[in-house]
Amino acid sequence: MAGRRIVIVGPAHPLRGGGMSTFNERLAGAFQEAGDEVEIVSFSLQYPSFLFPGKSQFTNEPAPEGINIKPLINSVNPISWVRTGNYIRHRKPDLVIFRYWLPFMGPALGTIARLIGRNRYSRILAITDNVVPHEKRPGDVPFTKYFLSACHGFLTMSRAVQQDLKLFEPNKPSLYLPHPLYDNFGLAESKAEACTALGLDLNFKYLLFFGFIRAYKGLDLLLEAMAIPALQAIPDLKLLIAGEFYEEAKPYHDLIEKHGLQDKLVLRTDFIPNAEVRHYFCAADLVVQPYKHATQSGVTQVAYHFNKPMVVTHVGGLAELVPHGEVGYVVAPQPQEIAAAILDFYNNGRNEIYAQNIARYKQRFSWSRFVAAVYELAAKVKP
Repeated sequence: MAGRRIVIVGPAHPLRGGGMSTFNERLAGAFQEAGDEVEIVSFSLQYPSFLFPGKSQFTNEPAPEGINIKPLINSVNPISWVRTGNYIRHRKPDLVIFRYWLPFMGPALGTIARLIGRNRYSRILAITDNVVPHEKRPGDVPFTKYFLSACHGFLTMSRAVQQDLKLFEPNKPSLYLPHPLYDNFGLAESKAEACTALGLDLNFKYLLFFGFIRAYKGLDLLLEAMAIPALQAIPDLKLLIAGEFYEEAKPYHDLIEKHGLQDKLVLRTDFIPNAEVRHYFCAADLVVQPYKHATQSGVTQVAYHFNKPMVVTHVGGLAELVPHGEVGYVVAPQPQEIAAAILDFYNNGRNEIYAQNIARYKQRFSWSRFVAAVYELAAKVKP
């Protein structure tokens, strides 16, 4: 399929997109590297301001070079859905790839997909980050059905989502593709360089919790783990929390005060721009993802890029990408187990061997392999 016209429908610059903008732009670049002509059709309005949990939906960072981005979709304006669908339909791309992560987007994206399908030429695929959402709301099922029924095939980045997908579309082609590496945050740097950039004391050991803070991501479990006496007894251990609160921050601050963790934490709870991501990962010894439930996480693939060992919980698709005892730990979402993994990492000097294993294991997560698999799936569907 190389050399064909491809449209990616989903968030892109200047939207932050919770990692999806970064993914979509990197995917567009990977298709271009394969010789395709690519356009991203993004949102002029992704969320009404009263529905957006963060401080801003937009980034001040420069636009990615060489990627054609058109912000056409207003998520709450049906007129824009029709205009967008007709725009793509008339362009007759060979392949359209939707990003689907939230039932709220089902009506807009489902309408656009249906209009594109009228050209009876474009193959319509969806990368389904979530099919059953983390936080359930009225309308989830009909909105999701409306969107999925308009697509010809599906890609999932966790086997758990692939199983959820079969509840809605058991007969359409689907393919599990592990999340590729986030290799667009720059080269690794030394811990000393990273700590200097962030104004951190190099003499401490740092755990990293990275990404938007939401209930399902389990930061409260990690804070409870930090309060366990065995971790409290490590005098030079700190938890670096890097990411914006996407919900009420008070319960977390109350938990910090309850356990007296103020001196054990470094709080960087504003939005982390792409240019600073590498500093946080390179300053850390161990990346901790204490999720209570999940599908997949781009944080894992940033950690892989920077050769950073991980602690993940055995929920959703997280364990699929982190072989226990080889590149990190897979534990139950319980403070005691999270703490035990952290203790084992430091007490038994696991850093070097895990980092070496990661350098080998991550080779399977290339973007060229991901693109080749997309072509494979597209060849199996009919407009």
